Amino acid sequence: MDENLHSPQRRLIELRIEHADLDDLIDRIPLDGAGDDLVLRRLKKRRLLLRDQIARLETQIAPPEPA
Repeated sequence: MDENLHSPQRRLIELRIEHADLDDLIDRIPLDGAGDDLVLRRLKKRRLLLRDQIARLETQIAPPEPA
């Protein structure tokens, strides 16, 4: 059971959930606030990092087939 807690598949699910949560949060931040600009940029940067981690993990789990 402990193996499932640290499996790549579980980590992938966790990253996808966090990415979806950030998407939702970014969509709900009003664009009219000047102070929110920095927060919005940081959230978008975090979302990009998550997307890269997801892509790397997906490649590890199921490497692309040779053409």
